[in-house]
This record gives sequence, C-alpha cells and structure tokens, in this order.
Amino acid sequence: MMSPTYRAARRFVGNHWLTVAFLLGFIVDSLTLTRVDQVFDNAILFTYVVLAMLSIFLLYAAIAERFSERVNQFLRLRVPLLMQYAFGGLLSGMLIFYGRSSSLSDSWLFILLIIGVMVGNETIKDRAHRLVYNLVIFFVGLFSYVVLIVPVLLGKMGPLIFLLSGALAIGVMYVFLQLLERVVPNFIHLQRRSIVFIIGLIYVGLNMLYFTNIIPPIPLSLKHLGVYHNVVKYEDGTYALSYEKPEWWEWYRSSDKEFHPVPGDNIYCYASVFAPSRLAVKIFHKWEEYDEATGKWREHGRYSYAIQGGRDDGYRGYTLISNFRAGTWRCTVETERGQVIGREVFEVQDGAPKELVTKEEG
Repeated sequence: MMSPTYRAARRFVGNHWLTVAFLLGFIVDSLTLTRVDQVFDNAILFTYVVLAMLSIFLLYAAIAERFSERVNQFLRLRVPLLMQYAFGGLLSGMLIFYGRSSSLSDSWLFILLIIGVMVGNETIKDRAHRLVYNLVIFFVGLFSYVVLIVPVLLGKMGPLIFLLSGALAIGVMYVFLQLLERVVPNFIHLQRRSIVFIIGLIYVGLNMLYFTNIIPPIPLSLKHLGVYHNVVKYEDGTYALSYEKPEWWEWYRSSDKEFHPVPGDNIYCYASVFAPSRLAVKIFHKWEEYDEATGKWREHGRYSYAIQGGRDDGYRGYTLISNFRAGTWRCTVETERGQVIGREVFEVQDGAPKELVTKEEG
C-alpha cells in the first residue's frame, strides 16, 4: 500500500512533470560540468542543443500529424519531457559557467530566466504561444552557448568575437526555423512576426547587456582573490601570502579584511583567474577608495598583467599600491573593457597590525 508521502510526491510530479524534467537537467549539470574547455563538458552542452532542436522539431511534427497516429500520440506525450530536460541542462550549464565569471548578484539575468521558464511551464498551455515560448528559450540557450564556446575555440575574446558569436547564433536559429517551417508551415506563418520580434528583441538586449558590461566576462572565471600585507613569488612558482591572523571564529578567512599598515607597507591584491587553454588575455586590477563626501568610489590606479589559460587553479598574479590612507578600499579584477571578474572590499585602519601569518599557494 502506498504511503501518503509517496502519493503526494507522485501527484506533484504528475501535475508538474515539465518543471521536474527541467530541474533534472540542473541536477545532471551540477554533477558533471567542470571546465568550459573540456571535451566532455562541451559534448554535454552540445548534446543539450541538439536534443532541444530535435525535440522541438519532433513535437510540432507530431502536432501537425506528420507520423502515424500511434507515433504522434507517443511523441506529443513524451517529447516535451525531453525538451524540458534539454532546456534545463542547457540553461543550468550557462548559469554554472557564467556564474563562475562573476558574483552571484551579476548572474541575475539567468536566474530570472530560469524562474521565467518554470513559470512558463506552469502557465502557458496554448500550442501557438507555447511554440513561441519554446523557440525563445531555445534561442537564449543557443546564444549563450555559442558566445561561451567560440572564444574557447578561437583562443580570443573581445567585442568582435562576441559579435561574431551572436551572428553565428542568429544563423543557426534562421536555418532551424526554415526547417521547422517545412514541418509546421501554418504555425510558423501565423507566429512569424511574434517570433522575429521577440528573438530580435532578445538579440539586441543581450548585445546591450554585453556592451554595458552586465554580462560576465566569459570564459574567464575567478579562482581566488585577496588583499595581503606581502606577496612573494618563489622560483618554483609558489606564492607566499602574508596577512593578519584572523580571529578564531574567522576560520574561513585567508586574507586581510582589515588592513593595519606600518610605515613603509604596501597593500597587495593577489588574484588567480582561470582561462581556457589557448586563451591569452590581459586583465586589470583597479584600485579604488570610497569617498565619504560624495558617496562614490574614486579610482586610485589601474594596473594590468597578461594571463595564459590552461591551469586548473587559474593563472596567478598581483599588483600593489604604496600610497594610501585610512578608509574603505576595494580591488576589482576586470577585463580591459571593464567587465568585472571579481572584487574585494577591505578597510585600511590606523593602529598596529595583528600577528602576521603566511600561507603558500602552489
């Protein structure tokens, strides 16, 4: 005899099966995806793209009764599950990799998109509207994937590469719509204006987000960032990082949040940034002091160094400042265009420093 809990769970899955399939894609990604330049990871993401295209094609072919009655019925019942699994896997993969390129707060676009997909699964029932909805979700996932993978393949990143990637995504979408129109010409013809308008709006919107530095600087990602009293690089490539000993309850902290200088001290900003193999790029450390009078951050200096991709723990480097005063400061790791990779805020305070401890980064 089934327990009440089992019956409730079964009833929930039965009522929300599309959302459950969508979330399953999230779970698989969280367990499998590691590096954007790995063949296995890209095979998974590419498979999601193919599954999404195939499931859209098969579903609407079945709706248009292109197969036998038995096959049409099977496809109409089962293919939406495959489609939502592919959408969930593709979007969660993008959330994982885009999220690694910035803070969680800067990943708001994909968080909102995921919430929107789940709401759409529960509310959109009309077949025509559902077609537009499915095509829009697919295009967002396709665009995000192409923009992510093209810099990895070319070993370059920047505005021109982004525009090239976007044009490639539009081209793939155009070919797919042409093929889909052969299967369901009436659906496509009736919804053509809606499809073109919404996809065009999304394309323009994503470009605006990129050129206003809201989209994270994929495929770069921050591995470590901290402020230190001293940074020493040994001949074997190991770094020694010195910072004030944290209190016992700050067991998680391994850098300075409160910096107490002595005469002659420098402040070091040390960062480790992951870049895919073959990708060489210049990154910047922007030092800023908070101006209490104006309520704004005032730039103190911006210093660069080149990084080379391929190292699992990221390419390491540091910058320093020697002219500073008490107050609130921050060190921002960013691209040449100003896309934020990571940021560390700290306080410079008068008074003797605590005992310094040193850790090594291999």
